[in-house]
Amino acid sequence: MRQLSDFVPRAGPDYAALRGYDLPQHPHVSQLSPYLRHRIVTEEEVLRTALAAHGPEGAQKFVDEVLWRTYWKGWLEMRPAVWRDYRLGVQAALNRIHTESGLRSAWEAACSGHTEIDCFNAWAQQLVEDGYLHNHARMWFASIWIFTLRLPWELGADFFLRHLYDGDPASNTLGWRWVAGLQTRGKIYVADASNIAKFTKGRLPRAQGLATNPAPLDGPPPPDPADLDLTFDWDADLPTGLLITEEDLSPADLFPEKSRPRLVASYQATQERSPLAVSPQVIQFVSDAIDACGTSLAEQTTHCPAPNDILTWATQNNLKQIVTSHPPVGPTAEDLFKLEPRLTSAGITLKRIARRYDADAWPRATAGYFKFKKTSGPLIDRLLAEGGG
Repeated sequence: MRQLSDFVPRAGPDYAALRGYDLPQHPHVSQLSPYLRHRIVTEEEVLRTALAAHGPEGAQKFVDEVLWRTYWKGWLEMRPAVWRDYRLGVQAALNRIHTESGLRSAWEAACSGHTEIDCFNAWAQQLVEDGYLHNHARMWFASIWIFTLRLPWELGADFFLRHLYDGDPASNTLGWRWVAGLQTRGKIYVADASNIAKFTKGRLPRAQGLATNPAPLDGPPPPDPADLDLTFDWDADLPTGLLITEEDLSPADLFPEKSRPRLVASYQATQERSPLAVSPQVIQFVSDAIDACGTSLAEQTTHCPAPNDILTWATQNNLKQIVTSHPPVGPTAEDLFKLEPRLTSAGITLKRIARRYDADAWPRATAGYFKFKKTSGPLIDRLLAEGGG
């Protein structure tokens, strides 16, 4: 992937020193997140490439950022109730907007970039226009949304999920919870005007009136982690179709040419990320990526606009089994979970095939990130042995 190869020379000491700067064209970060989120390029490929170029010490900071994404996915995968609670929180906040005119006006001003905080406005408008924000800007934005504008955090997370090309249920939901003090109990992230000025090199108007000593939001502690149920095998003797989704657009890693099902269908759940309209450019980005994946796998890919169309495709082709890459917690997983009883009734088995990378990493996300990182040595060693230097 060209974007990865172009960035790799900067994935070592330069990245460690300069990654926090939010500057035009984002010269010091990879901007690979939309591709990693949809696994157009995988975490393993990115980590191997960075490790080969810089070694474990030189690439440490970049490796950390990739592992954070993996950690969030594993953490949420073992605590799906947190995603369900977030979805309920979004709906409750939207219900309030219908009855509280002041809240609605403040929310609309924040989403359109018409608050009294100029830097915040610039980020809101950039998000809508570009579908991307630098990670540091995301933290500042979330902090201002929660503690200065005092808007429901769920609506801010929803705003991101509707507009980010890399909108990811795990990283997005848990990142907002972390800023708010709900993820790591009592620990919050407070946007600071001098910090913003330093890491934007003064290119934005100085932030005025930011909350300086806010209290964490109140909420229940995160649930204990549940056991993971991951599948690795499927019956190659059954009439089988391959279903590709936006959660993993590198299925050739899991289903190599010799064993890959000949019949291929696709399903896109991007529009399910929010109760509100998801950005058309985000939907188009994902649609184009799914189409490109389908073209690389088969002469013809059947697009299934709705979950029931997956059942229709399977029954029309006399399939007894559908295989797909394991979808992590989020809309795709929800839709397939609801569809599965109908498939079973029709005599069709749904197999969600997990990646070895996820199976190695996700069970380690039982507590905080630094414990996760501390136990991830075998994973990094394997990637090094497989080609990372």
